[in-house]
Amino acid sequence: TLHSLLGYVPQKGILFSGSIASNLKFGGEQITDADMKKAAAIAQATEFIDAKPEGYDSPIAQGGSNVSGGQKQRLCIARALTAEPEVLLLDEPCSALDVKASSVIEETLLGLKERYTIVIVTHNIAQARRIADDAAFFSEGRLVEYGKAETLFTAPEKEETRSFLTGVCG
Repeated sequence: TLHSLLGYVPQKGILFSGSIASNLKFGGEQITDADMKKAAAIAQATEFIDAKPEGYDSPIAQGGSNVSGGQKQRLCIARALTAEPEVLLLDEPCSALDVKASSVIEETLLGLKERYTIVIVTHNIAQARRIADDAAFFSEGRLVEYGKAETLFTAPEKEETRSFLTGVCG
């Protein structure tokens, strides 16, 4: 099914009250501790989890209010990875993060590119330039241009794309 092929990370990462482990295993009863720890390592969440006195049993407050924005996003990425999807879909993965946390998420995504197809929806053109292999420019719900990211960002074919990238419109 499509659900089993897709791991989704929403713009505003959502964590549930419980433990880190219960959040990471939220995808299903079949997820083992080994699966959970592997996903946390891939999402670069292991270091801050291991630094907590209770590790994976550490409590998470409702909405994840007791972890930083970057930690919350990495936990959401890890949760999406526990199902071992083929495609990872991220909606504005760094929109609520500071520069340092955004940098860690981008580094995480760059590491994931070899293993997963990653689709990022973003308005952050600089971020897209740094991490995309291919890029698509949409305007008002329609595809304007698609191609290799380097070409799209440096020599777009469509005037509408050029205008957006240069800040003339949008």
